[in-house]
Amino acid sequence: MPNRLLPEWHPQDAIQLTWPGQKSDWAPMMESIEASLEGLVSAISRYQSVLISVPDVATRRRLLDRFGCLGIPAERLNLVVAPADDTWARDHGPLTVEHDGRLTLLDYHFTGWGGKFPATLDDTLTRRLAETGVYACPVVSHELVLEGGALESDGEGTLLTTEACLLNPNRNPGLDRATLEAHLHEDLGITRVLWLTQGHLEGDDTDSHVDTLARFCDPGTIAYVRCDNRDDPHYPALAAMEAELRMLRRADGQPYRLIPLPWPAPCHDPEDGHRLPATYANFLIINDAVLVPIYGDAADTRALVALAEAFPGRDIVPIDCRGVIRQHGSLHCLTMQLPAGSLARPGQPTLHQGETP
Repeated sequence: MPNRLLPEWHPQDAIQLTWPGQKSDWAPMMESIEASLEGLVSAISRYQSVLISVPDVATRRRLLDRFGCLGIPAERLNLVVAPADDTWARDHGPLTVEHDGRLTLLDYHFTGWGGKFPATLDDTLTRRLAETGVYACPVVSHELVLEGGALESDGEGTLLTTEACLLNPNRNPGLDRATLEAHLHEDLGITRVLWLTQGHLEGDDTDSHVDTLARFCDPGTIAYVRCDNRDDPHYPALAAMEAELRMLRRADGQPYRLIPLPWPAPCHDPEDGHRLPATYANFLIINDAVLVPIYGDAADTRALVALAEAFPGRDIVPIDCRGVIRQHGSLHCLTMQLPAGSLARPGQPTLHQGETP
């Protein structure tokens, strides 16, 4: 049997996060992003464990004290010292495949979204975490440039993605569509690739990651961003993307159930005024819940209602992401799920080399 790229709704051991260091791009707004991350950890830990890579021992100790004050159970926390360049675990974290009941973490090459930002530490983070013994399954490295935010798996061999990212020459120059699809089949067990040619968000550094635009909620359901403001510059491309989604078919030939997500009012950076990539598609599926980014907008409630329809039986938990989008990502971008069986010691702290308890 081929590998199977697990869908996000597969049972999970933990959510992996990367805590920012004082030298990261978050430095001018550290208080804000730490408050956002604390809220995220608090929400996730109500349902499952959280694995956090932290920049140094002092940060680890400070966060353990802080999380204790917030009432987060120690057994739900696993903080490991492993410095990174940035916080976007979705793109420098591992992808998990299953083969004959065994899990493997795939560590793809990460280049800071085509060389836009420093990524040396991010690119080696998964291997350094593996060396601490935090993972329960093998880690296999690949030279292909591939980011988790660019891929949506239905768990049944179908991948949803965008041409603007996966076929961008700043990722794997010289790699054509057929060769890339062959890699996806060999590594991830993908048998069908659904390519979106339309859709983008202003302020997005990822070259149109699909997790900002359209997401599988189950094998037959896709939630997607709909712009209903004809005066908005996003309207033409997102309307064209909606038309593409309506033409897509499942492997059995049936159309997908499509759930439109509302369009928030424009969010702008408070310093220079550029537009920020606010999107409700950047939600996170965890055990028994879906965490949904909100932006202090009138559309927030409608987004929560729409995703409650998409995920019956799961709690729908809003997470304020107004601070997060100032660095051009949102909730899903900050996180990577670790499926059940992939974490060695859920909730047990792993010591870094040279660290004492």
